Order: sequence, then structure tokens, then C-alpha cells
Amino acid sequence: MKGEVCLLNILIRNGRVIDPDTKMDKICDLQLKEGYITAFEKNIETKEDVILDAAGCYVMPGLIDMHVHLRDPGEVWKEDVMSGGRAAARGGYTTILAMPNTKPVIDSPNRVDYVKVKAESSSPIHVLQAGAITKGQKGEVLADIEGMIVHGIPAISEDGKSVMNAGLYKKAMDLAAQHGIPVLAHCEDVDLMNGGCVNEDKHSRAAGLPGIMNVVEDVIIARDILLAEATGAHLHLCHCSTIGSVNILREAKKRGIDVSGEVCPHHFILTSDDIIPGNTNYKMNPPLRTAKDKEALQQGLKEDIFEVISTDHAPHSVKEKMATMKKAPFGIVGLETAAALTLTELVNTGILTPMQMAEKMSYHPAKILHLKGRGSLVPGSEADVVIIDPEAKYEIDTKCFESKGANTPFAGKKVKGRIMVTICGGKIVYQDKERNLVR
Repeated sequence: MKGEVCLLNILIRNGRVIDPDTKMDKICDLQLKEGYITAFEKNIETKEDVILDAAGCYVMPGLIDMHVHLRDPGEVWKEDVMSGGRAAARGGYTTILAMPNTKPVIDSPNRVDYVKVKAESSSPIHVLQAGAITKGQKGEVLADIEGMIVHGIPAISEDGKSVMNAGLYKKAMDLAAQHGIPVLAHCEDVDLMNGGCVNEDKHSRAAGLPGIMNVVEDVIIARDILLAEATGAHLHLCHCSTIGSVNILREAKKRGIDVSGEVCPHHFILTSDDIIPGNTNYKMNPPLRTAKDKEALQQGLKEDIFEVISTDHAPHSVKEKMATMKKAPFGIVGLETAAALTLTELVNTGILTPMQMAEKMSYHPAKILHLKGRGSLVPGSEADVVIIDPEAKYEIDTKCFESKGANTPFAGKKVKGRIMVTICGGKIVYQDKERNLVR
């Protein structure tokens, strides 16, 4: 991993240290030495290479995004490992998991190695690669899952689609259970999609656009949970968007099934009522749903039915997004906006506590992906830390993005919460240009 600043011994002073591992939330100092966290306590007296004054800021474990599209290999004009890593660092992330629906698909050990080598040489943060479930994501033959596990994948996923062949999918879940890795599920019944591009509701009917019903997602969620129960695999539901997903997941947990779920900022903030007609930056899959769906998702996050907040970062070119709503690709970018949006819409409104934010954006992803030493500020953990000023106000400006993509409906949105410093492996990989914390 290539950092922008060499490995330093760092002392973070006077921050509000929020550690979801120990449930500690107090004003104190955090000491980092030789790439590891060595202490958190008040008034640490020591001389370090760098002292950061974090007064008034949250100090959390580096954020972890379980759901990112880097477009590398194959579509690097949209994003690549380097630009995606830099965007992640700017967003407070120290670890991201790249989905395998690239061109070609990441379905073999050598393709996993391609991303791993490129990340080690060009990304300022940790980039992990998920492996595809089937060859070419065609849903016909299993990919070399065991070979990819040997080469370091922490999860398998057919993201962008579901494996519709339940028998084949069960075999993949059996392998995942055997090797102790999670299955990340994009839940979509292709036979119910009918060319849909937005939510099926009064807006889609008024605009004459084909709609995507909630059942498209819900029916596969139910199927996948039953398969997880049968195989013992850990199932993680990606980008949940419906009231049904909340109810089904809640009941599955009551039954003791090993399942977790995530929600993305666009789904817990926006609804189909917010869509500006013809603006394809509001087109994503799953689509923006109704106010009832959004309220249910927020409640599910509050109750910890959903353990994770992910971005589903999906960069596209301006030209692609200039197409019609029917023809433009699904997806928006999210790495550089997720923390501020979560603070603004969930923490500052009392839906989540700062501790829950740290749990959902760092601790729980680390646990689900079995990333030892991450998602925690306990001494001995990796020195992956983010410092956030929760009071900083600004407007989201895509011209400042490190990502190659600027496709977001949140451009110009007023938010509260700015990433001040991101530290990965003991290296300062991002610093806010407007406020220098170094003392």
C-alpha cells in the first residue's frame, strides 16, 4: 500500500474517541506507533513525530465500505484502483471491498491478484476484492471460489444480479460456509424486472417509465435467507431498499439465521418523490422507493436490524449519465459523501448515535468480513483512524472529488460533518486543506 505520507508515530489529542469495540466514548488522547494503536487515555505525555489536535472532533476507527465498484479492470475511465482509493481516503475510509462485476469479471485467482497487486502499489488505503460466484457472472457454472479464497478474497458476490439457479447458488453457499466467508447478495428477481428503471409508483406511471416493484427485491431476499438457513452460510443483504426487507430480515434474526444487512445513504435519505424528472443521477438499482420504505429503513438502522451502512459507490461517465432515464446506467458515487450524509441525516437527527455510526460504518463490516485488527481502537489494532469534525458545515461539491465519477444527486446539498484526517496503517493518507490539525 502506497501512502502519501511515510509511517509516523502520531498522537491524537483531545478528540472524542468513539470505539465500538469497547463501547468507549470519551474525550481522551489516542497514540499510534509503528502502524498500530498503542494507547487511548487522557493526557498522554510523550513526544511523537506528529501531534494532531482533534478538539471538537470525533475520532473513530477508519471507515470500512463493504460495497464499492472500482471498474478496474475494464472500465478504468470511470474509476480505477488508484482513484477509488484516493476517493475512499477523502471520505474517511481505510478499507473498501470491490465488487467483481468488472470487465472481465473477477472470477479467478489471477484476476484477484491483478487487483491486489495494483492496490498495493497505487492505493493509499486497503482495497479488498470480492470474488464472483459464477464464471463470467453468467449464472451457469461456479467460479473457482476455493482458488480465489486461497488468493485472499474475504467474500463472494454476484453483485449487479442474483444467481437465479437456486441449486447452483446453494453449492456456492455450501463452499462459503465451509470456508467461513460471507455471501454478499444483490437481491433481484430478473424475471420480475420487466425492463424497470425507477420505482413502480405514481411517478413512474405518470412519466410512462417501466417500474421496479418491491417484490423484485423481497422475493429473492426470502429465498436467499432460506438457502442460508439450509447451508449455514453467513448471508449479507446488499443495498436493502424496501419495507419488506426490514420485516423479512427482522424475522430471520428472530429465528437465529446467520444474516446481516446494509442500507445506502441514498435509500435512507431520498424517495421517488425527490427525483427531478430526466435527471439520471437519481437512477440507481435498487431504485429510490417511497416515504414508507425510507422510514422503515431508518427504523431498521435505529433498531440495529441493519448492521451496516455501505455506499454502493458506482461511478459512471458524464456522457453515459446524459442518456435517457431508460437507457442511462444505474448507480451513483458515494465514497466521498457517505460520512457527511450519515451524520447530517441520521446522527444529527437522533436516529443514530455516534457510536452506532461507528459500528455500522466500521466495526460491523470488519466483523462480517473477518478483518482482524480493524474496526477497533483497542491497543494492538491497526492504526486505521478517521478524524471527523461533526460541526463543519459545507455544500457537497463534485469538483473537489477524487473519484473520476461525479454522478450524484447530492451535489450542492448542505451537510454537516467533514473528514479532517484519514490515517491508514499509521500513514496520514488524507488531510483537509482548509483546517490543519497538526500542532
